[in-house]
This record gives sequence, structure tokens and C-alpha cells, in this order.
Amino acid sequence: MPCLNPAADPLDARRHRAIAAAIRHLVENWQDQPALDELAEVAGMSPFHFQRLFTQWAGISPKRFLQFLTLDNAKRLLAENHSVLDVALDVGLSGPSRLHDLFVACEAMTPGEYKTLGGGLTIRWGLHATPFGPSLVATTERGVCWLSFAEEEDGHDALAEMAAAWPAARLVEDADATRPAAARAFRWDGQDREPLRLLMKGTNFQIKVWEALLRIPSGAVVSYEDVARAIGQPTAMRAVGAAVGRNPVCVLIPCHRVIQKSGIIHNYRYGVPRKRALLAWEQGNAMPEDEAA
Repeated sequence: MPCLNPAADPLDARRHRAIAAAIRHLVENWQDQPALDELAEVAGMSPFHFQRLFTQWAGISPKRFLQFLTLDNAKRLLAENHSVLDVALDVGLSGPSRLHDLFVACEAMTPGEYKTLGGGLTIRWGLHATPFGPSLVATTERGVCWLSFAEEEDGHDALAEMAAAWPAARLVEDADATRPAAARAFRWDGQDREPLRLLMKGTNFQIKVWEALLRIPSGAVVSYEDVARAIGQPTAMRAVGAAVGRNPVCVLIPCHRVIQKSGIIHNYRYGVPRKRALLAWEQGNAMPEDEAA
């Protein structure tokens, strides 16, 4: 599994930035159906090298990735998976869904721990290169407590946000400690492992919403109404939307899989283009080749 820490492997970080640039170009120009040569030029590679590297990372070709960047596809998936949360809550998930196979387990802090704002807690953090942009990952002895994208290359904006969420905790920069969680979030290899634990700090309502998000299979999308109904509060769509937006562990808790009932993809904490890219990546890997054609 490749190293995701830009400081540990500069070549790997440059490759991730190149693929990230190509993905941004795809998301921003998907209606123009950019050709392979155009994408390779954006990435600064030969078409052959770009095709091979993109497919190696994403598990799908650039052409297939492009197929899953359309609004019509989101609408179709939303219709097909309308009751997916109800089913998951009743029978549990099974099958090859990418993030389900992570066996993510969520542990909420006690009310007393919540009030201390992380007092007595040591949080190890690291900045990791991903094809979706730099990502800050933070872990504790009890599990991953933070995963966010950074807009600044040095990650200072993400670090400041994380520190504000845990003001009383002891913060230690330690990319080696956080690398396994980053690798599992962005480069899952499909092998069964022990549960990747999350330590969640939120209100009872927020925790309930985040636990519901964990039940959305990779490659599926649901509406805010679906989530509200799944937690037994069908009229609380606005509150559900607020809780989704405050998810502190993105990707692993897949808030990007919640879209408007109309099928419109919007309102992502880290930008709509990144949300589209994450969904296209997951949907392209979740759907068999013959169904994608």
C-alpha cells in the first residue's frame, strides 16, 4: 500500500497532486467530455502513463470515472436506493461495498468527556496527500477522531479547525501514526481487517445521524429525507442537514453520499466538485463493468 504522507514520499505526493488536478478538471469540465490526451496534459504526463497511474489509483479508468459524473446518474442511484437505509438498519449490510468492508465502528464520547473538550486526550495528527487534495487525519488511542480536507497545501487551515474542535487536547504531529487510517480511507485494498474505530464527539442527535450515514453502502446515494426517516425523525430534515454538515470524520463517515431528493449534488463542506469526485470514484468501483456501459 503506497505511502500517503507527502513528507515521507515526495514522488508519491507529486503523483497524487497530478491525479488531483486531473480529477478537478474532470469535475469542472465533465459536460465537455475531456479526452485522455487533455487529461494527461493537465496531469503533466504522457497519455499512457496517466491512464495507467489513474487506473492504478482509482481502480477504474478515466473514461469510466467520467461516466459517473453526471446528474442523471445521481438521480438514478437515488431512485434505486431510496430505501437502502431502512434495509440496512433491519438486516445489516453485506456484499462488496467499498466502505462497508472497512468495518468502521463508531464510539461516542460520554457526556462528561464531551464537556471536557478533549481534556486529558492525546491526539496524533498527520497531513496526507490524496488525489482529492491534502487530508488531515487525527487519531487517539480509542480511534480516529478527525478527517478533513485542507485547502492550503501546508494544511494549516485544517489543523486550526481540528484544534478548535478539541481545544483541551494535547496535539502531537505524528504522520506515521495516522498513515494507516489515511490509507484505509483513500486506498482500501479490499482485505478484511479488524474494525477501524472512530471516536465521535457530538450531541446525541448528531451521533445518531452519523451512525446512520455509516450504513449507506458505497456507490449509493440517499436523500436527507431518507436519513431523517431512518433515525425515526421524518420531519427533521433541516436538523439532519446540519448534523451531516458537522461530520468531523469525512469519507469514513460518508456524508458525501447524502444529496437532495431531486438528485442535485450540493452543500458539501469541502466543495461540490470534491463531492462529485468522491461519488464518481465510489460508484465507478461499486458497479460491475457491464452495468456501467
